[in-house]
Amino acid sequence: MSYSTSTPPVLQFQAIAGIRVWYHTSADATATVDDSGFITNGGALGMKVNDIVLHKDSTTDATALTMHKVVSVSSTYPGAVDLSDGTVVGSATNTN
Repeated sequence: MSYSTSTPPVLQFQAIAGIRVWYHTSADATATVDDSGFITNGGALGMKVNDIVLHKDSTTDATALTMHKVVSVSSTYPGAVDLSDGTVVGSATNTN
């Protein structure tokens, strides 16, 4: 699947100074989200380098939440965004 501008990341926390946190859910796997330029309109949304993006693959509840850092935002409108490799924040398993 590919990114859709109709379901963009949503700003969750706005910092007065510093990083902001965005949340995105889609049927895209972490490996796809890691692709350079995956978020095609990040600059237009207001994303900046060092912001954090939490991504949830919506295809199953058993999928972990991953965290990515905004590595770059293209200066060409609408500002494609390159995200860092994802780090699992919440495991998809519960052993208790």
